[in-house]
Amino acid sequence: MTAVPPRTERRTRANGIELAWDSFGDPDAPPLLLIMGLGAQMVAWDDAFCARLAEAGGHRVIRFDNRDIGHSTHLPHLGIPDIQALMLQAMAGKPLAVPYTLRDMAADCIGLLDALGIDRAHIVGASMGGAIGQEMAIHHPQRMRSFTSIMSTTGNPALPPPTPEAMAVLFSPTPLSFDAYLPHYKKIWHVLRGPDFPLDEARDAERAQLIYLRGLNPGGVARQLAAIFASGNRKPALRDVQVPTLVIHGDADPLVPVACGVDVADAIAGAKLLRIPRMGHALPIPMWPQIIDAIAAHTGQRRDH
Repeated sequence: MTAVPPRTERRTRANGIELAWDSFGDPDAPPLLLIMGLGAQMVAWDDAFCARLAEAGGHRVIRFDNRDIGHSTHLPHLGIPDIQALMLQAMAGKPLAVPYTLRDMAADCIGLLDALGIDRAHIVGASMGGAIGQEMAIHHPQRMRSFTSIMSTTGNPALPPPTPEAMAVLFSPTPLSFDAYLPHYKKIWHVLRGPDFPLDEARDAERAQLIYLRGLNPGGVARQLAAIFASGNRKPALRDVQVPTLVIHGDADPLVPVACGVDVADAIAGAKLLRIPRMGHALPIPMWPQIIDAIAAHTGQRRDH
């Protein structure tokens, strides 16, 4: 693995809350903001992945904890939504009352860029982070140099659902003791990432410990999930997006099937689609070179090395 120098984590006021963030690469290089998915802390963007992306693309790579997760502001005063009731209301086409939406989380990203003095950035979002990036492309396109959507969806209700196994791990309760959390974490990623990724499996315990020590917030995950349900179908609005877009999706994704990535690429004019064989709902180490090279080429900053 790439040796990565220690970084300084900071907390910055943005959109009325505080967001924890750090960065990789030259502080004066073109900025690239990474947005993580549901319940995932910024460290889910692996240190070595970020360092390689900064090097390959010639970027200042910035990652951060979304609201309600990790070291960013937690919002327990907003209550814990009834996810089952929200799902039923969403399926019935009713408007949902939720603590916040993905559009609010997109405004957090804009607030962070403002606080860091960044006018325009390359945006890369994974899963829910891709949906947040879509909200940015719809409502704040002038702040985006480019957009890369990884393993995400438009929210189009006609798309295929997750597999039963992926749904089961998504809704499984999070244990609060580390002895119980470690096998829970391993099971989740065995399902979402898929089998036969020994390099990643060997690092699951280390990754689980890092996440656990930074702090779990099950209530925050429920509020983020509610935000996803409430944000509906973005496909009609995405038809007007003109931000240069790359869509990356694994053809073995059990949580957000590859048809969802195809739908994102279909919705955004001129979008490029990269389908990666064997990749599930994860960023497995063997796929890093292909993912990083694709992002670097898309952002126009690729360095040959």
